[in-house]
Amino acid sequence: MGSIDATELGSEKKPNPGKATILAIGKAFPHQLVMQEYLVDGYFKTTNCDDPELKQKLTRLCKTTTVKTRYVVMSEEILTKYPELAIEGGSTVKQRLDICNDAVTEMAVEASKACIKKWGRSISDITHLVYVSSSEARLPGGDLYLAKGLGLSPETHRVLLYFVGCSGGVAGLRVAKDIAENNPGSRVLLATSETTIIGFKPPSADRPYDLVGVALFGDGAGAMIIGSDPDPISEKPLFELHTAIQNFLPDTEKTIDGRLTEEGINFTLSRELPQIIEDNVESFCKKLIGKAGLTPKDYNQMFWAVHPGGPAILNRMEKRLNLSPEKLSPSRRALMDYGNASSNSIVYVLEYMLEESRKARNMKEVENEWGLILAFGPGVTFEGIVARNLDV
Repeated sequence: MGSIDATELGSEKKPNPGKATILAIGKAFPHQLVMQEYLVDGYFKTTNCDDPELKQKLTRLCKTTTVKTRYVVMSEEILTKYPELAIEGGSTVKQRLDICNDAVTEMAVEASKACIKKWGRSISDITHLVYVSSSEARLPGGDLYLAKGLGLSPETHRVLLYFVGCSGGVAGLRVAKDIAENNPGSRVLLATSETTIIGFKPPSADRPYDLVGVALFGDGAGAMIIGSDPDPISEKPLFELHTAIQNFLPDTEKTIDGRLTEEGINFTLSRELPQIIEDNVESFCKKLIGKAGLTPKDYNQMFWAVHPGGPAILNRMEKRLNLSPEKLSPSRRALMDYGNASSNSIVYVLEYMLEESRKARNMKEVENEWGLILAFGPGVTFEGIVARNLDV
């Protein structure tokens, strides 16, 4: 990469002293697997709806999202116990939160345990916890229930990020990076957990855009361990988090709008969202990579770990930044296999990024050491991190 200053950024695949690194990644899912080809019939059956026009619209949407499979907490058992969730206009926020609060904790615990097992060190070495979710609401928050479920020390320092939406995973990484770099020797567990039950509703002609969410979003959890100066014997760094920034776009508050109501959360996603991201992503990326001494000429020599908000967003990014088709492959794979899983998605993308990197290395192909981790959420907010792939 011709414009990279190897002296400043580091030319070997070794972590720079004091820089935060991702040391392990884990994930977890509910047991209910939904095949996209069967979603339409199942959704209209469970909600007792027989509207041919809406059914046809959802069928079209299911094809355009490129999603093939998703995991969801919602099940026939839940709807049998809570049939009111499939009825329009009912006051069901209590029932939804009862389900969601338990579900996100269970998934977060499972993902965190998987991550800690891969990390290979004792759970007692975790000093900080950053917990992200837009699918629950309670006091104390899910961070405490996760800490309890894992058996973390009562002295663990906790940070809770609620209702950050799709940018939550990268926002959590940014916060974990700051903690790790400002607390030498610390090890931060970042956990994300989401379920769509909080916003589940029957189809309605008055809310046709809700069908986009039905066709796109999935449930699950993710976890990462972040720390600086990894132990060369007991730890294996995967990515270095070099530089992180966050920007919001003025006067776009209504573009991604979510309101907690008696029926749960009502989401409104503006049709202009892909265009807004396309119009602003170039300047954001240029600002971000400039802080690490890179230029737009390096784009196709970098890896791209982008939150898969939807195919339209990925397509517009690819076109605007003139990216080679393979650059967004990990994001497209995550979207196809898990749907848009909100804050969790970046965890799944990074796993696929590592898989593709290792495959390239085994085939003696050129790997991309430097890259970007990106997500977009309510605000509209852009989150970005310049990262190095340290996996060897």
